[in-house]
Order: sequence, then structure tokens, then C-alpha cells
Amino acid sequence: MPRSRRSERRPYGAPYVPLDVERATGGRRAEAGPDGEWVVQQVRGSDREYRCPGCDQTVPAGIDHVVAWRTDTWRGDGLDERRHWHPACWQARTRRGPTRR
Repeated sequence: MPRSRRSERRPYGAPYVPLDVERATGGRRAEAGPDGEWVVQQVRGSDREYRCPGCDQTVPAGIDHVVAWRTDTWRGDGLDERRHWHPACWQARTRRGPTRR
């Protein structure tokens, strides 16, 4: 016969703590806009520089930034096409034209 002992993980009567969705998903979220559907993630700065496709300037090492990739491409390359953006450039991507190289 099993014991009828209560779990000690959350004491009886303790308040319920809601799930932090951002923490559970790693900070990833889906965004849809006139330029397509994207997966967007806020990341902390790394030890490497990246080139922002919004302004064609470098995202310096150690600076927090946004990583985004398309989810609706016909080729289905998703993660291979991810780009590192300045947060302001990501927010303004629909108001600006593409940068020229």
C-alpha cells in the first residue's frame, strides 16, 4: 500500500509561481511584418563583431543585440540565414531601404 505523503517540492498552501515564458523559450519570439515572418532573439554581447544589415555598421563585441532569421523563406534555410542587428535598426527595418554594398 503506497504512502499518502505530500510532495515536498512545493509546500501545501504555497503560492503558485507562473511560468516565465521568455526564460523558458530562451528569449525567442515570433514576429510577423510586411517583410515576412521572423524568429527574433535578444542576445548578450559575445566576443565577436558582427555586421548589422540595417545600417551596414559593425555590432561591437560585448554589445547586446538582436538575432533574427526568416521562417517563411521558400528555400527553408532559416538558421543559416540569421543576422545580427542593432536593436534600433531591427525596429526601423520596415522604414528603411536595404543597405548598399
